[in-house]
Amino acid sequence: MEIAIIAHDGKKAEMVQFLNEQAETLHKNEVTLISTGTTGSKVEKAGFKVTKLLSGPIGGDAQIAARVAEGKCDIVIFFRDPLDKHPHEPDISMLMRICDVHDVPLATNPASANLLFKGIVNNI
Repeated sequence: MEIAIIAHDGKKAEMVQFLNEQAETLHKNEVTLISTGTTGSKVEKAGFKVTKLLSGPIGGDAQIAARVAEGKCDIVIFFRDPLDKHPHEPDISMLMRICDVHDVPLATNPASANLLFKGIVNNI
């Protein structure tokens, strides 16, 4: 199972914390993590193996959307910061739309990501 992880700057620590809480599940189920560049660097420093793509603002969101459209990515976890402005908002909207078009689960906060892990990942 391939899971894409993305986090806005104000949410990167929250992403690392979430992954630490889910570490056993990730390792047990042999999940492959892919990520936008900066988020991936933070996740790597926390000890996780992750394939880093471009940073979100320079195309990483689009790369993940392409993987979703190609049927390669099974889940997207995108911890968004709704209180901050993001110059690449069109890319973010496109990624969310692609997840909807291809019926790929998308979690945008820790609560929804935890539900995904309970409902999908733990039942692989």
